[in-house]
Amino acid sequence: MDNKTVAVVVMIAFSVIGVLGDYFLKLASKRDDSLTTPAFYVGFALYAAAAFGCVFVMKHLKLATIGFLYSVPMLVPLTAVGVAVFRESPNYREIAGVVLAVAALILLVRFA
Repeated sequence: MDNKTVAVVVMIAFSVIGVLGDYFLKLASKRDDSLTTPAFYVGFALYAAAAFGCVFVMKHLKLATIGFLYSVPMLVPLTAVGVAVFRESPNYREIAGVVLAVAALILLVRFA
């Protein structure tokens, strides 16, 4: 596996860590003392961990590509967590946006 492929895999893996971080931050946000809850500190630590992966990935990919590879793989699981855990319901525009983002990710990875 070449460095570029490894970088893509690492970025997607850290997107999953970011989803976990967002989950804990959402839990913290439901409390009045959000910034002092254990959930906030766990979410913060997970986001900090993702920064370490970004340093490796930045050596091998363009910044715009990194942003896309980080955000789009977070989009689908975050939507699923919002629906399943927090009982949020996406509207048709949001669903269309997720579908188009996934299609764009497929094109980016295929032709990058």
